[in-house]
Amino acid sequence: MKLLYIIIINILSFILMGWDKYSAIKNNWRISEKNLLGLSVLGGAFGTLLGMIVFRHKTRKKSFTYTIPILLIFNIFLYLKILNILTLPLR
Repeated sequence: MKLLYIIIINILSFILMGWDKYSAIKNNWRISEKNLLGLSVLGGAFGTLLGMIVFRHKTRKKSFTYTIPILLIFNIFLYLKILNILTLPLR
């Protein structure tokens, strides 16, 4: 179930990056940056980064080019903790 969450949040992040890029081209309603970054905080940074590369979207925004790689590192630790691969000692 935990692995399913990780997969779904990243697929959702990737799809929303593509949708936002398409909406930007068509001058339609856009997904807010706050929501895209929020999904990354919740574990979807890999999907967001992949979406940035594949769709060439938000690559000029410093809020994305700096924040998403940092969130990806945070997400990796989160994934390892969620999947009980990483055990951090409590002091």
